[in-house]
Amino acid sequence: MGSSVRELAEKTPAGRDRYIDLLRVASLGTVVAGHWLMAAVTVGADGRTEVGNLLAVVPELQLLTWALQIMPVFFFVGGFSHALSYRSLSRKAEGEPGGGSVYSAFLRARLQRLLRPTMVFIGVWGAGALLLQLLGQGGGLLDVALRLVAQPLWFIGIYLAMVAFTPPLLRLHERWGWGAFGALVAAAGAVDVARFAFGVPYLEFLNFAFVWLAVHQLGFLRADGKLRLPYVLAGAGLAGASLLVALGPYPLSMVGMPGERVSNMAPPTFALLCHGLWLVGAVEALRGPATRWLARPRVWRGVVAANGISMTAFLWHLTAMLGVYGMLLALDVPLPEPASAAWWAQVPLRLAAAAALTAALVAAFRRFERPAAAEPVTPGTASGPAAALGVTLCLFGVLGLSMVGFGGLLEGRTATLIAVHVTAPAAVAMALAGWLLVERAGRGSAVSTARRWR
Repeated sequence: MGSSVRELAEKTPAGRDRYIDLLRVASLGTVVAGHWLMAAVTVGADGRTEVGNLLAVVPELQLLTWALQIMPVFFFVGGFSHALSYRSLSRKAEGEPGGGSVYSAFLRARLQRLLRPTMVFIGVWGAGALLLQLLGQGGGLLDVALRLVAQPLWFIGIYLAMVAFTPPLLRLHERWGWGAFGALVAAAGAVDVARFAFGVPYLEFLNFAFVWLAVHQLGFLRADGKLRLPYVLAGAGLAGASLLVALGPYPLSMVGMPGERVSNMAPPTFALLCHGLWLVGAVEALRGPATRWLARPRVWRGVVAANGISMTAFLWHLTAMLGVYGMLLALDVPLPEPASAAWWAQVPLRLAAAAALTAALVAAFRRFERPAAAEPVTPGTASGPAAALGVTLCLFGVLGLSMVGFGGLLEGRTATLIAVHVTAPAAVAMALAGWLLVERAGRGSAVSTARRWR
């Protein structure tokens, strides 16, 4: 049995940056609440169930995404944590043979609490989807759920890439500092110029790397104490995003909208990068008062508890939301027109029910988010190349699954991942094989991979 929340909170090292833990929890919590609120489920005259987007129904609300599209903050936090983790493992491994062992240990240490609950989620939904298809069941909200519940896995894929690229990008940061960040920003801007000014095809997909890795690089700067003048960063980012949206081809919404010719999210645009700068500057400006607030024992215990279940809650929150709508439809509860007075009156009840169902799912699956116990040190046996191959397979697997979903597992349904057609069975196989490689490569590394809740 693991340590209690109270024990973990009391054992917190004096030098730990508690604000980073708060930002991790708050960013995922904001995404969860946003998804619950934005979902607008309707049943047409033909009985077909559709899930729309509240922001499309009420376009004026799209401005809220400038505060609530919080994923850049999570990736910024990731950069900070990855820098500390890799440097710590490197120090412990000094004098040990096999530099690749440090890389594989780093991957496993950072990905344990990410991949294990993710593989359980994929396994449960994959098995359920296969069983439903074999039994000939489907239709209505169930088909929608099979398509939608996998969509948040795109975030897992991007995060995997950030972990995988941390060692080389950290070396670039240590040599060039702000110059490494500036190079990524310039590359992201060049991609958008080629895309919108010259119509160069496919190049825009490079911004999945350039935009998110630039935000990740800000976390490195934060780890080294070089992220000063947050108001300047926030102001520059907000001004840049505003000008790009007002004068350029960029939409107002910082999340993808149905039917839009251009999305700021998929692939990411330079406007989204400016949005990320604004958010990082804003949260950094709040660091002082937030840190004083986190010094309160009860507040800190709450953050510790939330950190222990955050990834499980994120993975299952759409399942819970669609489960609530499924119960409403099964009980013949009328679904009001989205954004109507009746719809808004129903919102608190739906959110409370979704939170309760998510809590039940977390209780069932949270044990898979707990890190494994420390393993014996056996230097020189870990494989850096195997770990790199594993994380690459995981990346393509979860990204492919986020696009194709769990529907039609036996029908050969495909989605296009950049320029490759991917089926759900192939995506599941890649994710599972990659995870096993990461787990195997990280065992017996030159340093212990024991982690607690970071």
